[in-house]
Amino acid sequence: MLSILIPIYNYNVLPLVSELVKQCTSCGIIFEILCFDDASSLFTIENQKIDQFQNCSFVVLEKNIGRSAIRNLLAKKAFYENLLFLDADTMPIGKDFISNYISYIDNEEKIVYGGILYESSKPLKSELLRWFYGKEREALPVSERIKNPYLSFLTLNFLIKKSIFSKVRFNEEIPNLRHEDTLFSFDLKQNQIKIIHIDNPVFHLGLEDSKTFLRKSEEAILGLKNLVDSNLISPDYIKLSHYFQIIKKYHLTALIAVGFKIFRPLLEKQLLSKKPSLFLFDIYRLGYYSTLN
Repeated sequence: MLSILIPIYNYNVLPLVSELVKQCTSCGIIFEILCFDDASSLFTIENQKIDQFQNCSFVVLEKNIGRSAIRNLLAKKAFYENLLFLDADTMPIGKDFISNYISYIDNEEKIVYGGILYESSKPLKSELLRWFYGKEREALPVSERIKNPYLSFLTLNFLIKKSIFSKVRFNEEIPNLRHEDTLFSFDLKQNQIKIIHIDNPVFHLGLEDSKTFLRKSEEAILGLKNLVDSNLISPDYIKLSHYFQIIKKYHLTALIAVGFKIFRPLLEKQLLSKKPSLFLFDIYRLGYYSTLN
C-alpha cells in the first residue's frame, strides 16, 4: 500500500500522474496519489484532470503555505503508511520505477532515495547554469551518494514511512528561503534515521533560466545563514557555511565582501554565458554570503 505525494506550484503534473497510475496499476498494488497545489496561478485547469484517474486527487490550497508546510500536510492527509514524495517537475526514467521502490518496503524505519538525472542534451543557453550544476552536483551515482548519504539526499524523489514524521518533520518555522531539505536531512542524521541510496532516478525537467537560478541561489544562501545563525544546523554541515567560518576566523569577511561587490558584474556575466564555471559559481556564493555579514 502506497501513498504518492506531489506538491505543486505552477507546473503541469498530469503527464507525471498518468505515468505513475500506469506503473501502480501494472504492479497491482493498492495506492493513492495526492496532488496539492500551493495556490498556483498557472496550470490549475490542466491539473484538475487528475481527479479523473482512479485513486487520485487534486487539491488547490487557498493560500500559499510554502515548501515545508505543504509536504507536512501531504504526509498528514496520506492514508497509507508508505509515502513516496515526488516533485512536480520530475518524471520516472524507468518503467519499473514504482516496482523498484515497492521492493524496499518493509518494517524497517528508513528512507529510500532513488536519485535524479538530467537530460544529456544541452538545454538553451539561458538554462545552462542550472543544467551544469544539476549534472555535476546533484545527479550523482549511488557509489558517490553513499559516501555522504545525508548531504547527497534530495527531497524530490524518496520513500519514507509515515511514522518517521512523528520524529522528523519539515520545519515550518523557518523562512521559505530554500534549504528546508538541508535541515530535514540534518534532522534525520541527528535522529539516526538511515538513508538507503538506490539507483531509481527521475529526470528533473523544470530547469530555471540562469538569472532565476542565480536569484534563487541567493535566496538559498539567506536561508542557509538563517539556519546557521539560529543553531538549527552545524556550520560545518554544508561546505559553503564551513568555508565562510574559515573566512570569518581569519577576519577576511569584509575583504571578501568588498571584492565580491567589485567583481560581481564580471562573475554574473561569466555565469550567464555559454560555459558557466561552477568554481566561479562557488566563489560567487561565498562572496554573497560574506556581504550578509
